[in-house]
Amino acid sequence: MSDKIRIGIIGAGNIGGVHMREFSKLAEECVITTVTDTYLPLAESRAREYGIAHVAASPEELIQSSEVDAVIIGVPNQFHAPLAIQALQANKHVLLEKPMAISSAAAREILLASRATNKTLMVSHQMRWESVPMQIKTQIERGELGRIYTAKTGWFRRKGIPGWGTWFTRMDQSGGGPLIDIGVHMLDLALYLMGNPKPVSVYGATYAEFGPHRKGIGTWGKPDWSGIYDVEDLATALIKMEDGSTLSLEVSWAVHKDTDNVPFIDLMGTEGGASYRGPQGKLLTEKFDRPIETELRKPDNDEGERQRLSRHFLECVREGKQPISSALTGFTNNLVLDAIYESSRTGNEVKLNWDI
Repeated sequence: MSDKIRIGIIGAGNIGGVHMREFSKLAEECVITTVTDTYLPLAESRAREYGIAHVAASPEELIQSSEVDAVIIGVPNQFHAPLAIQALQANKHVLLEKPMAISSAAAREILLASRATNKTLMVSHQMRWESVPMQIKTQIERGELGRIYTAKTGWFRRKGIPGWGTWFTRMDQSGGGPLIDIGVHMLDLALYLMGNPKPVSVYGATYAEFGPHRKGIGTWGKPDWSGIYDVEDLATALIKMEDGSTLSLEVSWAVHKDTDNVPFIDLMGTEGGASYRGPQGKLLTEKFDRPIETELRKPDNDEGERQRLSRHFLECVREGKQPISSALTGFTNNLVLDAIYESSRTGNEVKLNWDI
């Protein structure tokens, strides 16, 4: 590997543009050498904007390039597993957008490929790198919350169904609706803050009360009214852990509810608690029989979660470290999501299968 880590980016859309912006700020550590997209004019435009030397004609060409050490994958969910596995088997490191895969079966294949090749596989969960959750994590590791025995997390959007009729709302292409779209963020962050306990069972339910009737449409993405909507628009679940702790998860794209459309987490520990309402938070405890609250805020000069995420990926590639959002954590998320969908279909509690 050269002194600078050479990066190739698959997907030149919105999220690909975010990665180009952030990694371009780390010019002393890396260089973006190659970009590709199914719509090549977009890739060519991005290449001009960010001074990227080469536009590959296909993902396969980019992955096989000798000018690429690490591949960033920012494409629709159904393509995550095949592209990530192909890149790992081509001896490339991988930064993979969330969710890790369209299903736990596909996520398992990525996990096995990362173990077999011993290459870095990191899932791009930027919420772990937001300032306030990082402050909460520091206090948890210092023992300020004691043992976290239960938590509640979620994200309610009142009118926010994205790209009706596109891959966003097709189960075979996205893997689900708000549960796998924004719910995976909250599940991932909550489990991380709780100390990564092992989920063992799930009871959940999903509802599609808006999308099938073309209601609750948001502003993200261009609708395709000739397409289909066969995913949920609200999901709720109770997740039990091996250590006895529990996590409640609730998410929606569309719901008749008074909501401020921000992600939330409430952590309840034996010595204290923490509340996160993006981007602010609180630590809660008791002193001298009186409740005490400490406000947490993002600093004015904060460099941003995406910059910290990008730097961590480069550090893991260079030093061979295990990423904080590793292949195993990505698989865990997919395993829980699949169990919620299965529980909703069957009406029963689902025991998680940890056979890897």
